[in-house]
Amino acid sequence: MIGYVVPHAVYPNGYHCDPKLPLPFMSIASQKNFIAVYHMGLYADKSLLEWFTEAYTRHCTTKLDMGKSCIRFKKPEAVPYILIGELAGKITAEEWIGMYEAGLKR
Repeated sequence: MIGYVVPHAVYPNGYHCDPKLPLPFMSIASQKNFIAVYHMGLYADKSLLEWFTEAYTRHCTTKLDMGKSCIRFKKPEAVPYILIGELAGKITAEEWIGMYEAGLKR
């Protein structure tokens, strides 16, 4: 799995489950039956999730297969690379840290 994180240099507290690890942000994995794209902001920000689900219908003809922060694609040619690129740029590391910390305080 390829993981994109907020490094300790930016967020020294790290991931709450194991502070030695950097804060996860986005990951890509090749599972047995699908390709998975994980974007933590989709779970933390309702407006981002709404944007993504609406935008997905403009980019794809297949039904959205999604968990809380996991988007699954059965075939590599089904991955909407432009949409995933837009999603990656929708929130900054600072915005993600704010969402993450707000979620921890609940």
